[in-house]
Amino acid sequence: MSKQKSGMIKNVVSIFAITLVAVLLLAVVNQVTKDPIALAEINARNEVYKTVMSEATGFEEIMKENEIAEKGEKALADADITTCVINHAMSALRGDEKIGYVIAATSKSGYGGEVQIAVGIDMDGNITGFNVIKHSETAGLGAKAKEDPAFAEQFKGKTANENIEFVKGGGATGNQIDAISGATITSNAVTEATNAAIAFYNSCLKGE
Repeated sequence: MSKQKSGMIKNVVSIFAITLVAVLLLAVVNQVTKDPIALAEINARNEVYKTVMSEATGFEEIMKENEIAEKGEKALADADITTCVINHAMSALRGDEKIGYVIAATSKSGYGGEVQIAVGIDMDGNITGFNVIKHSETAGLGAKAKEDPAFAEQFKGKTANENIEFVKGGGATGNQIDAISGATITSNAVTEATNAAIAFYNSCLKGE
């Protein structure tokens, strides 16, 4: 009986030791890979941001995520935009000179779910570029927001002093864009997210 008890204790100790070693190894691996993964994510994000602010040579964080969330929530509430969130806000730099901002925002109103976009806004308040970062929209329809360069090109030169509107059937003027044919919901989502970014710019960044 005592031998059986002793054997059980040894097994428990062995399992505990193996588990402890595994946990320690996992912690070491996590620590070793954490910084490279974070750097890769930043580099990938900056590549997207470069597409909406092509003159930028670098990007600098304006405020921490919790501050962006807090100020973004207030800015969107004031603009009566209830289905969007602000994800990031960066200063766009050319050398040491600040040439504008890149703002990422997400709309929850996409046909397939959330649609996250990025827009660049220069120091004069003009949109320099637009890109869809993430989406789950239908291939050949809503996915054209990401895949069709002509759709993104429409945003360039629009003013961030007023909202973007989309129109169906062509004929967009002023601060309007032509909707994606057969994808009104996606067109609404990307426009909504862009207007969320514009609201954040006007509330928190304009005039800096």
